[in-house]
Amino acid sequence: MSQKINLKELDFNNIGNWPQKAKIVFCALLAIVIVVVSWFALISGKRDELETLERKEVSLRADFEKEQGRAVNLEPLKQQLAQMEQVLQQMLRQLPSKTEMPDLIIDISQTALSSGLNNELFQPGEEMTKEFYAEKPIALRMVGSYHQFGAFVSGVASLPRVVILTMHDINLKPKDPKTGITARTGALELSGTVKTYRYLDDVEMEAQEKAAAAAAASAKKSGGKK
Repeated sequence: MSQKINLKELDFNNIGNWPQKAKIVFCALLAIVIVVVSWFALISGKRDELETLERKEVSLRADFEKEQGRAVNLEPLKQQLAQMEQVLQQMLRQLPSKTEMPDLIIDISQTALSSGLNNELFQPGEEMTKEFYAEKPIALRMVGSYHQFGAFVSGVASLPRVVILTMHDINLKPKDPKTGITARTGALELSGTVKTYRYLDDVEMEAQEKAAAAAAASAKKSGGKK
């Protein structure tokens, strides 16, 4: 018959004197405790880490496939960009040059007069240089009829050079005959600012690039000092 183990008779301060069966049971329980503690302390933590790494792997794989797709299309996109830049340069070259701008402004003024409009104000402003073009604002105030304004727009469009006019702060209203000598009943007054544009020549483009490079270097230097 197997001998029963009485826990009350076991001295935990003297485990070496325990019965063989008690030692075996104690060692088995101790092993189970060690395994459980190891699971929660090591394996469980590693499992969470593994799940995190698996999610990261999925994200990295998706990023890789996305970048791979971009890399495949990079060369065609470069060619398309080069074609677009070439088309842009061709379109810019259709705009007036620096030497043609004064004559163009005169042509616009003469076109208004030949359309029957009265130029009460036609004052070119200071030219403003942008990244790859320059714009010339013109403050104006013209008086005439709907048909005359239509003829003016048509006349500007038929000028030899490509002329781009953009309107800013334009106000169109009936002209009071009492406020102008040339005004007549039913006349309209158009006032505001129009801007016309020209392309930058090679010298101006080079100066623009140098100025942009100098500004970038200055900003980088200022940022480094901070």
